[in-house]
Amino acid sequence: MPDSDELIPAKPVPSSATSSLLGVFAHPDDESLLAGGVLAQHAAAHARTAVVTMTWAPESPRAAELADALRALGAGAPRMLGYGDARNPQASPGRSRLDAPLDEVIAALVHQIRSFRPDVVVTHDALGQLTGHPDHRRTHQAALLAVQDAGLAHLHPEAGEPWQPRAVYCATHPESGVGDLGPLLEAVGKPVLAVPDAYATKAVDVTPWLEQKWSAILAHRGEVARERPLPGILARLPEETRRKIIATEFFTRLTTGPVPGAPHRLTA
Repeated sequence: MPDSDELIPAKPVPSSATSSLLGVFAHPDDESLLAGGVLAQHAAAHARTAVVTMTWAPESPRAAELADALRALGAGAPRMLGYGDARNPQASPGRSRLDAPLDEVIAALVHQIRSFRPDVVVTHDALGQLTGHPDHRRTHQAALLAVQDAGLAHLHPEAGEPWQPRAVYCATHPESGVGDLGPLLEAVGKPVLAVPDAYATKAVDVTPWLEQKWSAILAHRGEVARERPLPGILARLPEETRRKIIATEFFTRLTTGPVPGAPHRLTA
């Protein structure tokens, strides 16, 4: 369940208070658009950061763009699982799409979680990030299940020693936070699926890391050059409008692992 509302201030966080962070996102560019500021924030505080990208093959053109984006954010080298994009057959020719057997996808993510051992996992929300992309929804489902499985030694023993992240944050957009982005997406024929405001329990002002975030978005050059993808939409905007759109990142926090409480009854 989501926790209470919290606004995280626009200032660097001391490294002693900063958790290691693993992003799990569907496509190259999702990491920069949805959590680029938070990734840069954690990296600036010398916290370990990394990103798992579910689709596109490591030998594809977008792999080099992803590497440049992660370099700008301080998030290490790409970790690409190589599944096919549901809407682009060129992503991973000859490989299975992300609608592959769920156990297979979960096992691949469990391996990544156990090898990196993050305190926090960040992924998509249940709606599929405003536009409802099926890869976003599938990634959300697989990431939540993988976080649970990663802490249980009897599940996926081949994936390494158990590790239980302390929290999962789902990148999201509350209804009141869509702002200028809604009409821009609708203008290119995309839906706008936002969560009720109460579901967005963290609002992070990433203004101090906006330069790194924008550099990471621009690194996805193929998407910037196109009309409908969000990087291209943002690149055509006046700077003031663009900064307003990307300066705040919203998340829903989910608890993981054992939850303290009354041991002999279910409580809300």
